[in-house]
Amino acid sequence: MQYTKFTLSRATWPGLMVICLLITGYGFVKEQPVLFFNLAYLFLALSLLALERFIPHEPQWNKGDGQTFANIAHTLLSKGTVQTLVIFSTVIGLAALVTPAAEQGHGIWPREWPLWIQVIMGVTAAEFGLYWAHRIAHEWLPLWRFHAIHHSVTRLWIINTGRFHFIDSLASILFGMSILLLLGAPMEVLIWLSAITAFIGMLTHCNVEMRFGFLSWIFNTPGLHRWHHSRLLSEGNKNYGENLMIWDHIFGTYFNPKRRPPVNIGINEYMPPGFLQQLAHPFRQKG
Repeated sequence: MQYTKFTLSRATWPGLMVICLLITGYGFVKEQPVLFFNLAYLFLALSLLALERFIPHEPQWNKGDGQTFANIAHTLLSKGTVQTLVIFSTVIGLAALVTPAAEQGHGIWPREWPLWIQVIMGVTAAEFGLYWAHRIAHEWLPLWRFHAIHHSVTRLWIINTGRFHFIDSLASILFGMSILLLLGAPMEVLIWLSAITAFIGMLTHCNVEMRFGFLSWIFNTPGLHRWHHSRLLSEGNKNYGENLMIWDHIFGTYFNPKRRPPVNIGINEYMPPGFLQQLAHPFRQKG
């Protein structure tokens, strides 16, 4: 049993990512990328829910905190009304607002290059905007008030992956997507970016015991993100990367000490318990 758990802890992150990417890639082959992305996302969610019970990183994080409804409600609002409108714009009739900026001839994007190279470029370029959106949300009080809703959780598990105030989500999307649109990246790259961000986001917040090794130098892993949720600002104001850690390395905010991340996570300020109260809370604060 111990050997099985050790093997799973090593194989889970890269294994699940590869499977999800293959499912999504097959969707592109079948010209149904959105459908297969959703199937991959469902597969990932069910897999992590099971693993959180079998090999939890922190067993006490599997105990209820009274925030499940708020977590789900924030996810549905922020992802459902903001992120999904951007990610699936070609499906729900908003393509006319996005496509012109991503058509042939716009910007300097090398559309003739292989798609896999374009995706790597797209994720790296968008990461610059996502990094600064995240960092500013920590360091500038007006945006922190919205971002604090995400950091107010006292445990990490996949259900609070999407726990963001919708204003916070909108800011991140605008910072990340706008770079690719200005460069003229095609819609395929935007969809791949959205899929990769969704997969890594769920993996990052899961309560599953994993080992990462060199992967944490390249990608945002749960091991890195648990430090980001520390109550200590010297630890929490680090690891801002959404998918990649390249900009944390460049700007000096990479943090991965050789000790166990804190169990007692959250914020050192008041956050109301109810979903509607949390939505209104950033607008009610003064100063």
